[in-house]
Amino acid sequence: MTHYLLSVHSVEGQVREPMTDEEMQQSHQQLGILEQDMKSAGAWVVSGRLHEPDTATVVRMADSEVLTTDGPFVESKEHLGGFYIIQAKDLDAALAWATRVTEAIKVPIEVRPFAGFEA
Repeated sequence: MTHYLLSVHSVEGQVREPMTDEEMQQSHQQLGILEQDMKSAGAWVVSGRLHEPDTATVVRMADSEVLTTDGPFVESKEHLGGFYIIQAKDLDAALAWATRVTEAIKVPIEVRPFAGFEA
């Protein structure tokens, strides 16, 4: 099976209507069901939610010296907010899982296969 990254993206400054407590509970419930379904199907590998982009630190080499800088690597209004790593038989199966994630959290999900994990 191929491993896929389902990346959760947020857009800085994009105003979304705040969720009510009931909507937030429904979203968390949907995610709990989704993750249990992924585990039951053998698709779930790992998932995680990230802190805001301003908490990032970039580590790089410059003239054989290690440099660290604050903030995300790319200056952008779109940022990675979280992720799932799943295994699926093909892209269509991975897209089906991504559809369920985006339905639950209402933000875009990018689906990309990992190199070297092809079926």
